[in-house]
Formats: sequence, C-alpha cells, structure tokens
Amino acid sequence: MMEDIILPLFMCVVMPVMIVWLVMWTKRHETDKMAEIMLKAMETGTPIDPDFFKQQVRPRKSVKSRLVGLLTASCILMSIGIGFIIVGIVIILGCHWTLRSAPSGFTIIPFAGGILVVVGAALLVVYFIQKKILAKEIGAEERALEAPKE
Repeated sequence: MMEDIILPLFMCVVMPVMIVWLVMWTKRHETDKMAEIMLKAMETGTPIDPDFFKQQVRPRKSVKSRLVGLLTASCILMSIGIGFIIVGIVIILGCHWTLRSAPSGFTIIPFAGGILVVVGAALLVVYFIQKKILAKEIGAEERALEAPKE
C-alpha cells in the first residue's frame, strides 16, 4: 500500500519542488557571485566595467534549428517508445505471461512505450505544421545568411 504511493508522490510533489528550488538557487548563486566581485572591486579601488555585470544574452536560435530540434525530439521519443513496446512484449511472451498474470512492473513497459510513441507522433505533427507556417521566416533567414556582408 505504502509502496504504491511513494513513486507518484515523488513524481508529482517532490520532483517539481526540487526543480524550482534548483533553478532559483542557481540564479541566487549567480547574483551572489556578481555582488562578491563588485565588493572586491570596490575594496581594491579597481574601476568597474558596467558591461561585465550585464546578463549574458544567449544568441537566439534560428527558426530552422528550432524545427530540427523538434524533429530530433520526435524521432528520439518514437524510437524509445517502439523499443519499450518491443522489449515489453518480448519479456511478457518470453516468460509465458499474459497481461493479467504478469507482474505490474512488466506490464507497464509496453504502455509507457505506447505513450512515448504517441507523444513523438504529436511532436512530428507539430513539426510539419510549424514547417508549413514558418516557411517564409525560414526563407528570410536563409537569404539573410547568404547576403554578402559589406
């Protein structure tokens, strides 16, 4: 009884709280480091470059690279899902179990694989829809890259 509650409790409560805590801790740690550097510079009388404390801005990904990432994620999820389905069926049939007689841990493997395949297929559909909608933006980015810089 208690074992059935631990995993869902961990996945739904503890893990999201830990993710939020880790993100917030990282941001606070970066701010503390910047403040420490500023205090050291003020103590030593070193001039402070204002650009040093600006947040590092990541270059924005192009539309094409975002679409390739979506396609990659879709293919990976579908491949893992198909692998789970095959492994689950082989284990269940290899041990001469039925879905009702197999231990619950083994019966969930093909179902988890099915979920992964469906999510991967949904991402694949999103990829094709976005590719069609964003065709003009992709063409504009390609022309901008090909244009000679003066």
